[in-house]
Amino acid sequence: MARTQMNTLNDLEAREWVKSTKSWFIVNPRSRTTEQMDHPAKYPEELVQRFISFFTKRGSWVLDPFAGVGSTLIACKELSRNAVGIELHGEFVESGLKMLLETKGSGEQHFLMGDARESMSIMAEQFGESSPAFDYLITSPPYWDMLRKSRGGNDSAQRARGRRGLKQYYSDSEKDLGNITSYYEYIEALGSLFSGLRPLLRNKAYLTIVVQNMRNVDGLLKPIAWDLARRVSDDYDLRQEMIWCQDNKKLGCWGYPTTYVSNVHHHYCLIFQKPA
Repeated sequence: MARTQMNTLNDLEAREWVKSTKSWFIVNPRSRTTEQMDHPAKYPEELVQRFISFFTKRGSWVLDPFAGVGSTLIACKELSRNAVGIELHGEFVESGLKMLLETKGSGEQHFLMGDARESMSIMAEQFGESSPAFDYLITSPPYWDMLRKSRGGNDSAQRARGRRGLKQYYSDSEKDLGNITSYYEYIEALGSLFSGLRPLLRNKAYLTIVVQNMRNVDGLLKPIAWDLARRVSDDYDLRQEMIWCQDNKKLGCWGYPTTYVSNVHHHYCLIFQKPA
């Protein structure tokens, strides 16, 4: 019992703690609902649960500024954490709220529509002077304009979604960071956004940003994870990286028979901490 009380970060026993620190892991997501399928890049609740179990205690407050269809809020409810999710697109908020109502669990979950760059004013409007100090932030921002680009010559998941009448990218909104055409402007916009979230986080709170490097249409790698890690390090301490692997994705015959193109089935989970 004494050892458990000494644990100020989470509610895990030592054995669970050690298992959670492996630098790579496999998460294959649960099946999506019909409404969730219309989100072109939903990340799985199981991924969120892995991180919030390690970086928070029961009853902690979690922030997701790119909430999508509510994966973070659903995971938090299932694990009795409080959460705020901010999402630009109303149709995703509507879908997420429906799933949230059907999810068993406890805690407060607030799903708010708005631009993540305006998080301070959104929180003030929602909570007034009683806004919570967040213990943890986890999110997955748009991977630049990846969803708008076809980067292979044969059939792809993106094209398959198009044939099914599903969204292939988030939106045409000027506020959508996935629509920024300049790579360096995109990195700076994301970095500036996370910088602006600092006042919402308590000192020494951790952040996990899930991103992926991408091969551009010219065949060159855009190191989104590495460039973002460098930019966000201007405001937070970069503590570690973890690798989320997917082993249930379909393999594509990219580049055959002349050019090396890998099947990218991993994402970088960048771990930062707000300085004291």
